[in-house]
Amino acid sequence: MEQGKPHVPREVEEAIATLIRWAGDDPTREGLLDTPRRVARAWRECCSGYAEDPAHHLSRQFEEVGGYDEIVLLKDIPFQSHCEHHMAPIIGKAAIAYLPREKVVGISKLARVLHAYARRLQIQERLTSEVAQCIWDNLRPHGVAVVIEAQHGCMTGRGVRTPGVGMVTSRMMGTFLDDNRTRKEVLGLMGY
Repeated sequence: MEQGKPHVPREVEEAIATLIRWAGDDPTREGLLDTPRRVARAWRECCSGYAEDPAHHLSRQFEEVGGYDEIVLLKDIPFQSHCEHHMAPIIGKAAIAYLPREKVVGISKLARVLHAYARRLQIQERLTSEVAQCIWDNLRPHGVAVVIEAQHGCMTGRGVRTPGVGMVTSRMMGTFLDDNRTRKEVLGLMGY
């Protein structure tokens, strides 16, 4: 094992070498000798969200909010994930908002929740729902709104090969779902 780097099981390296051969190249040529190990470690990193409990990031909450009871919004949060159908990159940005009931969390925790779910094989629809549900369940706010906009490598780099196409998904809960005025307000703040 290389110092400081996770061990890669032999069968994982062999599987990647098989894929290289199947694609038409020689995994024993100089430039590809270490590729199976590198790819395995990269995928372990890309899928590190499986070892993480996203709710943990919302466990430290603050009650001293100075009477603040309006929308809390973190927007333009960059993220990268991989689609579960082709394992191709999903690259995008998210906007996450909640209307606190009595407690708030550190704003970086919203991004951490997103990244914990994004670092799994995903579809954008599920990613959007999981982030919203986690915030809803753990903060118990009046409302949660999550909007994700992303480009999918399975569509831009293969298949239909249509670069520049973005997909937008949203999940509204509580007052953002039930109250049209509040929904319009949060979407406006998000830029939608």
